[in-house]
Amino acid sequence: MARAYHHIGIPTTARRENEIYLESVKIWITDASRQEHGIEWLRFEPDSPMHPLVKAVPHVGFKVDDLQAAIRGRKVIVEPFEPLPGVWVAFIEDDGAPVEFLEFR
Repeated sequence: MARAYHHIGIPTTARRENEIYLESVKIWITDASRQEHGIEWLRFEPDSPMHPLVKAVPHVGFKVDDLQAAIRGRKVIVEPFEPLPGVWVAFIEDDGAPVEFLEFR
């Protein structure tokens, strides 16, 4: 399976410039592609349905060609969803750490 590093996501409680609100999961994020070191800051609403591990522990995001193949047989902690048009993501747990896979359609 082809995959490429995409970003690191770091939970925060601090507001950041140019945050994007993802209403379906109640998260404010920054665009990692606009940050020098590829950091995506994530700020969660108190009632965000995201998995507690994603809310508390930094994650690494990988771009994949086939999201379903990437999560097959793994411990999925956030089922595939479309936070932004044309971007499908899912999270797995790998040895206690969250890992995000992103498929751009």
